[in-house]
Amino acid sequence: MTGPARRLGEGGCGRRPRRLGRAARMAVALSALAGALAGPVAAQGPGERSLLDAHNAYPYHGQWRDRLERAIATGLPLAIEQDLSWAVDPETGAGRSVVAHEEPFDGAEPTLAESFFERLRPLVEPALGADSHGDWPLVVLNLDVKSEGDHSRHHREILATLERYRSWLSSAPRSADGSPTPIDWRPILVLTGSSDAQERTFRDEAEGGDLLLFGAVHDAGLDGDGVPLPRRATDYRRWWNQPWQVVEPEGQRAAGDWTPDDAGRLRRLVTRAHNAGLWLRVYTLNGIGEEGSRERGWFAGYDFGSLDAVRERWRACLETAVDFVATDQYEDLAVLRAGVVQ
Repeated sequence: MTGPARRLGEGGCGRRPRRLGRAARMAVALSALAGALAGPVAAQGPGERSLLDAHNAYPYHGQWRDRLERAIATGLPLAIEQDLSWAVDPETGAGRSVVAHEEPFDGAEPTLAESFFERLRPLVEPALGADSHGDWPLVVLNLDVKSEGDHSRHHREILATLERYRSWLSSAPRSADGSPTPIDWRPILVLTGSSDAQERTFRDEAEGGDLLLFGAVHDAGLDGDGVPLPRRATDYRRWWNQPWQVVEPEGQRAAGDWTPDDAGRLRRLVTRAHNAGLWLRVYTLNGIGEEGSRERGWFAGYDFGSLDAVRERWRACLETAVDFVATDQYEDLAVLRAGVVQ
């Protein structure tokens, strides 16, 4: 983290600030990159760093176009989520992978290259040319494949996009027995979901044997208190994705006080993930109220109702070393993280 985040765009719970233009936001991002490159290479394994995970950092139906820049302006390293849907042209029947949460599609939805990679080019190219590798990966890209359409076609298109940016991406060799292999760190690390169909394309059919993205593990069951157990990491499956309800079963909207039992469930979840060789992501932790969520295009079901309530959960996640803490309140979590993570 390169310093306290600025409150931009839809972020923040107080008086709405003046928006910065895209050029100004990218200047902030480049400043963040310079700070990241100045430091030594940090450990990237499970439990080594706890990052802001910028939930749904892309426009919805043309609205809220500044989310990616807002996320980057909070500082590096960080995680960024992009949802991928399979959009079929009703006239031609041709399908393509687009960054979008859901239908209806109007044909103007951007591709992953347009929405993410090309907009990060001003950050990645200086990182590749620097003498210091800084804190690689600078960005963890979390792909949430919402609609898969024809599985093989959509997955092959995703993989073809990643191949175009191979020199930017962290990779690892595929092992004969599926055991984890060392990651060759680059500026971007790509994660994807737990789909077995994705594993067939992204791992089993990977040309040359190098894996360019890494899937989530399936749950291995539940303990006596209903807290999930993970499967162990493999060469391809490197992380664990869990909804907040596994920590507070009543969910965000009905959550009361943060209790020792809640804290205990969170600690067990984190310990199990890291002992299994996995990064852990929890989602999604907001605290702005239903009206504020609606105005910003966020889901009210993820909201604890107040900034104080969500800050308590964010702090618990950071102090227990949750690897990726997903929120729509990028700036607010970044400010808290700057004070907790040294």
